[in-house]
Amino acid sequence: MRSTPSSSPRASRRDFIKTSTLVGGALAFGIATPPRLFAQNSETLRVGLVGCGGRGSGAARDALNADPNCVLVAVGDVFESVAKGAVAAMKREASMAERVTVTPETTFSGLDAYQKVIAAGVDVVLLCTPPGFRPLHLKAAVDAGKHVFCEKPMATDVPGVRSVFESAARAKEKRLALVAGFCWRFDQACREFYSRVHDGMIGDIRHYHATYLSGPVKPMPPASTRPAGMGDVEWQLRNWYNFVWVCGDGLVEQACHSVDKIAWAMNGVLPVKCVANGGRNVPNHEGNIFDHIDVFYEFPEGVRATMAQRQISNCYTDNSDYLLGSTGVGRCGWNAPTITGQNNWRYRGRNPGAEMYVQEHRELFASIRKGEPRNDGVWMTNSTLMAIMGRTAAYTGQEITWEQIMASTEKLVPDDLRWDQALPVPPMAVPGKTRFV
Repeated sequence: MRSTPSSSPRASRRDFIKTSTLVGGALAFGIATPPRLFAQNSETLRVGLVGCGGRGSGAARDALNADPNCVLVAVGDVFESVAKGAVAAMKREASMAERVTVTPETTFSGLDAYQKVIAAGVDVVLLCTPPGFRPLHLKAAVDAGKHVFCEKPMATDVPGVRSVFESAARAKEKRLALVAGFCWRFDQACREFYSRVHDGMIGDIRHYHATYLSGPVKPMPPASTRPAGMGDVEWQLRNWYNFVWVCGDGLVEQACHSVDKIAWAMNGVLPVKCVANGGRNVPNHEGNIFDHIDVFYEFPEGVRATMAQRQISNCYTDNSDYLLGSTGVGRCGWNAPTITGQNNWRYRGRNPGAEMYVQEHRELFASIRKGEPRNDGVWMTNSTLMAIMGRTAAYTGQEITWEQIMASTEKLVPDDLRWDQALPVPPMAVPGKTRFV
């Protein structure tokens, strides 16, 4: 399966998908609006950060390193100590202290902190909270006319996916930049590798095997360690990686990078269906995510892709991509990408991953300054939906088609979240018993 667009059954399927109810609005981007140059190169772009944890603080540093004429003016996090700590840490760094102009008045906390950052006179918003909040925050940023860097994944449930598709469409109409945090798409080594794959250097893709085998990100502490008086919402947000509604599970929150690379190799051709295995090997106390999932995707013409995800300590680790083509094989990952077969090639540039986090922001700011705002909305949301599709197949034990997952009504994220509300944790999924919704 060579993943170049053509008048083939794959192209016909792609055309069908484009006219479906879910993505139709997101793909109807042909609205003509006059070009608008947002900021001349000499003008300063004011940046706001929503979500000040490790990834968010990293994104803020990457943004400042990417464009010498941007400043960080506002930050927000659900927890006051996290927001203040991030600002203090950045101001201690000599290379960026003068460009972190955040004040106590523009350091926000609480569940509504994102609204306050967006309203703080910023031009660009970095959305870096846990992904359960992404659809709500993206909608608010686009409605307010802000350019957005949107960390991966884009949602944890399908209603959230629908919201992101709609927000991406509005961003396109409003000529707002929307750049995804699927960082490997911005890595030079990967770009060269997948360009050669698309050019047919390994022939037609027959099979793609992706691995994301790692240790746990943040194990769930025992319930006995929960401080007295701490409510359900705070407890779950302080341990967010262990709850499906806010993290999406390891496949969706972490291995979505590998799922996205599968989608990249297939050049936007979407899977027909998938099945999956998964479960929990290590007890997780109150948490309800699996610690391993293997997904088996089927694409048009019988092309297959497998996704092996595991987050268990003291196990073999690997984060690589193995492509089998009709005339060769390819491997891509943290080592230099290679192709062997009828055509041999090895990447000779900088180490993979060297610049990708900063490059995301370089391209975001460059598109704004050029007046040609980049919009990653469709592919970033389809990749998220592919990951949710795999999780759903693992949780239910059923075969899930693309049409089924697009029509799912299962809503995981609570509406109008409040600190004082009761938030019972649903039981962990049981394949064969958990029903598709």
